[in-house]
Amino acid sequence: MPEEVELVRRAVRREAEAFARLYELHLDEVFRYVYYKSGDTVEAEDLTEQVFLKAWESIDRFQWRGTPFRAWLLRLAHNLVVDRWRGRRETQSLNDIQSAPGPGPEGQAYKTLEVQELQRALCSLSAEQQQVIILRFVEDLSYQEIASIMGKSEGALRVIQHRALVNLRKAMAAS
Repeated sequence: MPEEVELVRRAVRREAEAFARLYELHLDEVFRYVYYKSGDTVEAEDLTEQVFLKAWESIDRFQWRGTPFRAWLLRLAHNLVVDRWRGRRETQSLNDIQSAPGPGPEGQAYKTLEVQELQRALCSLSAEQQQVIILRFVEDLSYQEIASIMGKSEGALRVIQHRALVNLRKAMAAS
């Protein structure tokens, strides 16, 4: 995205307008990532603001390394979430999926049960597996972007994803 490249260049030179535009472009995806990691709206809002504050503080050290700017932001988000929740088991919230209207009361009830079952299954995964599933299937990131965020090789991510999907399938079958 040529516009983003120019915005990043200007933000590195400490142009507040350019950084404000980057904030607008990436706010929703950073919030969504943090929300799925924390499961709490207020906590996600707080952490999202911290991500952008940290990004502004360190934007002059940003360097293009073959991955999009959003990968750098999501790496910052990941680090903040890990710092905040260190020592606790990370869980995901899928309440936003539940709030989508269904075809009727029966359909909505069935959908609610499915979401609850999926939530339980996700909680059975390791934090690393949860993160790969969220980044890959919720955020729709490429393996290259996820590798940059998590500091792992693309091959390792494929293995983690495969194991996570196997574990999800087993957990869903056991429910």
